[in-house]
Amino acid sequence: MDRHIRNIVIVGGGSAGWMAAAALGNAVQKDCSITLIESEDIGTVGVGEATIPPILRFNQTLGIDEAEFMRATQGSFKLGIQFVNWGKQGHSYFHPFGTFGRPFDLVNLHHYWWQAFENGEVTGLDDYCMAWSAAKRNRFAPPSHDPRHVLSTYDYAYHFDAGLYARMLRGYAEAKGVKRQEGKIVDVALNPETGYVQSVTLQGGQVIAGEMFIDCSGFRGLLIEGALKTGYDNWSHWLPCDRALAVPCAASADFTPYTRSTAHQAGWQWRIPLQHRTGNGHVYASQFISDDEAARVLMENLDGAPLADPRPLAFVTGRRRQFWNKNVVAIGLSSGFMEPLESTSLYLIQSGIAKLLTLFPDKDFDPVLRNEFNRQALTEFERIRDFIILHYKLTQRDDSPLWRYCANMEVPDSLQDSLELFGRYGKIPSKELDLFGMHSWLAVHIGQLHFPKRNDPLAAYRNTDGVAWLNRFRGLIENAAEGLPSHMGYIKQAGMSAQA
Repeated sequence: MDRHIRNIVIVGGGSAGWMAAAALGNAVQKDCSITLIESEDIGTVGVGEATIPPILRFNQTLGIDEAEFMRATQGSFKLGIQFVNWGKQGHSYFHPFGTFGRPFDLVNLHHYWWQAFENGEVTGLDDYCMAWSAAKRNRFAPPSHDPRHVLSTYDYAYHFDAGLYARMLRGYAEAKGVKRQEGKIVDVALNPETGYVQSVTLQGGQVIAGEMFIDCSGFRGLLIEGALKTGYDNWSHWLPCDRALAVPCAASADFTPYTRSTAHQAGWQWRIPLQHRTGNGHVYASQFISDDEAARVLMENLDGAPLADPRPLAFVTGRRRQFWNKNVVAIGLSSGFMEPLESTSLYLIQSGIAKLLTLFPDKDFDPVLRNEFNRQALTEFERIRDFIILHYKLTQRDDSPLWRYCANMEVPDSLQDSLELFGRYGKIPSKELDLFGMHSWLAVHIGQLHFPKRNDPLAAYRNTDGVAWLNRFRGLIENAAEGLPSHMGYIKQAGMSAQA
């Protein structure tokens, strides 16, 4: 008997739906129909404009040309995120895509840096990072493939218009045979014996049957929650922000190759520069500030004329108790929500798709596959959750109720263990499915002034002259950064400007 899935239905468009449609259309090349249902009457969140380096692999897997992508999405480049006023008022640091220094000894560089910094022999940690050396000058070029060169010590991602990206992926997916169905779903039918979703009914009466359903319906989780009652774990006691306002403004002359996150009294503001405009948003905790006051804070901190009214968004940080339940796989916001502090929104879509392709089932929907998918997804969600909580927990701010709450809150045991290990010895544990590696955790610990009480004991046994190495490396990256083109200069030179 044929056990292969022959009919896949994707419920919802936007970034999640069309990323799933493009990836499935590329992977499933024969003998299977893929239908995406979306309604023009239902809006999408559409604020996932900042990304992290894995997005390059997603586009490359699909065979999307980078220059074509940048032109189509009005994109810019991203070397990391600058955090302003997080550790304390008036203080900033950089979370780079790449490393601080480069491996040069058995003991990690930051142990030599910390000892020298305490003695006043070196400057701040950011000064030993190639990504920041380029970013602070508003310069960009792709990293070198030569591991001997300092220009190989960083990575990059993109800023882009999420609506334009979804439009581009729609064209790609439809060229691969994905069928788009306009319509609003008014009913979901379950198989009375298995409880699986067997069809959806559109307004007007059309019934669309499927064997596998991908739920990309956003926060409402039309299938994963509305039909299957999967349940949701609320993490707002660790991450109390529950509202956002998004507004575009006119493009600024400060065309930074990085995202900026600025902490305010009751939340934080993002700034994302695109070719044609700048994306802005205020993520805040409604228990500590009114919506009107949050809007005022946002509008008073734009660096260009607003191009629209602020668009509100309400959310509850957390995740579904199962990401894959029966024959439904939740992708994107239907699977859970993580505030976009570290630009993980589109990554979590990409990661869910990748896990599905790796653990792709047949009509039996073997629980072994489903359980492994859910295990991996939960582990990854919790690792990202802990990394975002870290930013709030490590604040030294006590000027408002939100920051006092965050500084004093209890955190998950998995994060508390990491805090103690770094706080005592400056060590960062390696954990399974940790999207953010050692240098990312290091950037936040040191950037938010969480210094270890003791150095790595092994450093005392080494003959390495860490100060001389650090000073030499800083000179190398400063010289290399000066030789890079400007951010906009590179975009125009590489034929990536939408205005060209």
